[in-house]
Amino acid sequence: MVQSALRLIKRCAEYLEEDQVLKLPRGLRGIYVLYKRRRRKEGFSFDVVYVGMASQGGIRSRLKSHRRRKAGLWTHFSVFEVWENIRDDEVRELEGLFRHLYRDDAKASPLNLARGYKALRRLRNNAIAGW
Repeated sequence: MVQSALRLIKRCAEYLEEDQVLKLPRGLRGIYVLYKRRRRKEGFSFDVVYVGMASQGGIRSRLKSHRRRKAGLWTHFSVFEVWENIRDDEVRELEGLFRHLYRDDAKASPLNLARGYKALRRLRNNAIAGW
């Protein structure tokens, strides 16, 4: 059996143009990121617009939906497919963690600002001396 370099992520593709969505295979489960490409003096940057997850319906169908509902807000996307043995609740936990990491970032997109990760907030214990 081939051993993977990563425990959770089976494969990924990054910074694909929005028109590549239909080339994705159906049924991919995992995390995806929407970006807005911006021109800078030094070249280009990719600002995170949205972090999402897909389980049963698949990443392709979620991105197709975002093409309609969030048209013009994003130009590129990345896909992080999880292994078959990763449960849907584990994928939700990954998505929650990523959104939680930049929830207070001044440059974070308003599409994600309202989305904290309640389970992580309940787990928080800043009194690290007692860990």
